[in-house]
Amino acid sequence: MLDTLLVIEDEPLLGAELREEFAASGWDAVLATDLAEAERLLAVRHLEPLVVVSDMSLPDGNAMDLLERIRPMGSAGEWIFLTAYGGVPESVRALKIGAFDFLEKPCDTERLQLVVTGAARSARAQRRLSEEARVRSSRFTPTAYVGRSRPAQQVRDMLGRLARVPCTALLITGETGTGKGLAARILHHAGPRRGAPFVEINCATLPRELMEAELFGHEAGAFPGAEGPHRGLLEQANGGTLFLGEIGELQLGVQAKLLTAIEDRRVRRLGTDRELEIDLQVIAATIQELEVRVAKGTFHADLYHRLAVCRLAMPPLRSRKEDLEDLLPLFIGELNACCGRRVVTIPPAVWRRLAAYDWPGNVRELRNLVERCVLLANGPVFPERWLHLGEEPGAGDAAPSVSDHSNGLYLPLDGSVSLDQMERRILCEALARNGDDVNLTARLLGTTQDKLRYGVQKYGLRTSD
Repeated sequence: MLDTLLVIEDEPLLGAELREEFAASGWDAVLATDLAEAERLLAVRHLEPLVVVSDMSLPDGNAMDLLERIRPMGSAGEWIFLTAYGGVPESVRALKIGAFDFLEKPCDTERLQLVVTGAARSARAQRRLSEEARVRSSRFTPTAYVGRSRPAQQVRDMLGRLARVPCTALLITGETGTGKGLAARILHHAGPRRGAPFVEINCATLPRELMEAELFGHEAGAFPGAEGPHRGLLEQANGGTLFLGEIGELQLGVQAKLLTAIEDRRVRRLGTDRELEIDLQVIAATIQELEVRVAKGTFHADLYHRLAVCRLAMPPLRSRKEDLEDLLPLFIGELNACCGRRVVTIPPAVWRRLAAYDWPGNVRELRNLVERCVLLANGPVFPERWLHLGEEPGAGDAAPSVSDHSNGLYLPLDGSVSLDQMERRILCEALARNGDDVNLTARLLGTTQDKLRYGVQKYGLRTSD
């Protein structure tokens, strides 16, 4: 199917010539001889040209006025204006209202073809981004939070309510793996900022000394190694949503600056006094009890109260186990489609073991389990042997005792080793025995990969993952 190019030109010979040239170049070229005809094509007949090549001054008005009327109705492609009376004010206005280029007549045919090619490339990229945004918006609706249980219904109801109101700040709490990231995406893509950027960062993944520069940006020379200007995440999310995972890991000084940015809607890059206006929604998530942190003075009280104006608590999977009946088939279907498998049957024994398990890693742990089982399945039956939910059925080996030094670890309890040192020692030893494999180590320690990676980052350990 040919891409459409609209020519708006009132000179009959020039208009016919342009239409023929572009048709010969592989376009579905359409000609309009005045603004009224062009507006009928765009607004009434819903013509969707990839590129519009338009004379600036036409018998019934200025083509830039038409572009300003058409833009709010949706994408009308990239516009290239041609004029015999070009000037700086006209070119400035054309670029301000979103024109791709502004060329003076007479324009060399070869140059015009090059400009049209560039405009087509830009328009295709914009259409692709718009389509991706549309798909995300249709995917991330409140119904994307799956479950029939009462807690799941309450979360969906709250997501629907929050998506309809213009929240500037919101706090999502819950254990790891409960779907805090999914909730943040639903609130963005189902809300009034759906067409704007969604920017996210986990505050526990960056060294604390780099977090301020990452959030607020910096100018060249702001600190050693800052060789050029950098737009911070607050700038990048302007007009949209900034999602801050594990906000409890921010330093108090950075928390105070973040609060000021939210309140004043202004951000100042490191290394400059110039402030930039911003308009965004900040969604923060945490597994920590921030109220306790506030009482201890390790979390900024004003920031907590600003974020907690709107609050959403994500329930753990162990409190809504009836949702397994919806989540398990959903994940199996996704993995079947992704991996080319055909697992369709779930034996009763699998259902019993899943229902008896407490799911410390919540929905994320369930999805990882499904991925493993679908990948290792030999046929249409969901395999019980790969569940790895504690002791396997029929295993007669007793659990190793605490004194079994060949498969254990000795830690003194005489006060010579702190709890943090014990945790670090356990992680170091477990990782070393498992070849620094995070996945295997997490499974053997009975925790999730996310919790293990958090410990690895906390103590500065190295892994093969």
